[in-house]
Amino acid sequence: MKTVILREPGHFEIADTPAPQPPGRDEVQVRVRQVGICGTDLHAFAGRQPFFNYPRILGHELAVEIAAIGETSLQHDLAVGDLCCVRPYMNCGVCDACRRGITNACVKLQVLGVHRDGGMREYINVPIDKIHKSAVLNADEFALVEMLSIGCHAVRRAKITEGEYAVVVGVGPIGLGVANFAKLAGANVIAVDVSDQRLAFARTQPTIGCCIDGKGDVLEQLKAVIPDGLPTVVFDATGNAASMMKSFNFVAHGGRLVFVGLFQGEVTFNDPEFHRRELTLLASRNATDADFKQVIGALEAKQIDVKPWITHSASAEAMIESFPDWLNPANGVVKAMFSF
Repeated sequence: MKTVILREPGHFEIADTPAPQPPGRDEVQVRVRQVGICGTDLHAFAGRQPFFNYPRILGHELAVEIAAIGETSLQHDLAVGDLCCVRPYMNCGVCDACRRGITNACVKLQVLGVHRDGGMREYINVPIDKIHKSAVLNADEFALVEMLSIGCHAVRRAKITEGEYAVVVGVGPIGLGVANFAKLAGANVIAVDVSDQRLAFARTQPTIGCCIDGKGDVLEQLKAVIPDGLPTVVFDATGNAASMMKSFNFVAHGGRLVFVGLFQGEVTFNDPEFHRRELTLLASRNATDADFKQVIGALEAKQIDVKPWITHSASAEAMIESFPDWLNPANGVVKAMFSF
């Protein structure tokens, strides 16, 4: 079985590994068709991913085809040959968070391709309750469901109301997903980024009403755009320490700041100012079953067009050669993926 292994930072290789055993109870075996490349993969390749060990098989943005179904008493409508995606968050099911339904923040959570080996291989066995199918979506769309679900979950956390101004700081793929679901929730969406290329792409997105150059005075630009002065909800999807700490300054009194990205370090802010404005700070981690279903429904209803987002595609062999170039912002990568 063809498998792509990240041996150490900066070093991918393709290995011939044994195929998985037949699926066990409550498992399915899937043939991996398409793998999306996300920020986690880029950070792991660069040696900057938190909670990470090498060697590792990356890959958690997966479009898969059902190859075999193990014995199960769980209700499902899956059949061999179905095209699906995988919810790659392996929760324990018994901790306090799981019992309260917050499975995305399970105390013992393991994410495919991060804490355990993922889907950069031809076949993998996964729990049957982590599979989402659709008779409508194609492999490219399925490979983007997990990424979009991250943004969907962040918007769900923010509890947006109709007509709010929502700022998305950092409009890479995750930020674009946030922007789309914020718009669907009724927000007026403003994008902020320091990358001219990302801002140029964001301007092509009908869900984004205004783009602001993060290299300038963001606060003054926001005040010029928003009638009441500042947005009531700000999403920071950069994973950049300086950006995340600066984002506190952009939120209106009584507003919410949602950290979608993360970095290795500590966030600091001025406590008197935080209290004076009675801000709410929220973390958003991964996504839930409900988020995946909402994303699939939105894609099926053509509420989101992800075709322009896929700027780079390759085979597994070509991906290894191209991957270092995908880290270079000058190459205009919005979303890259590869197939077996």
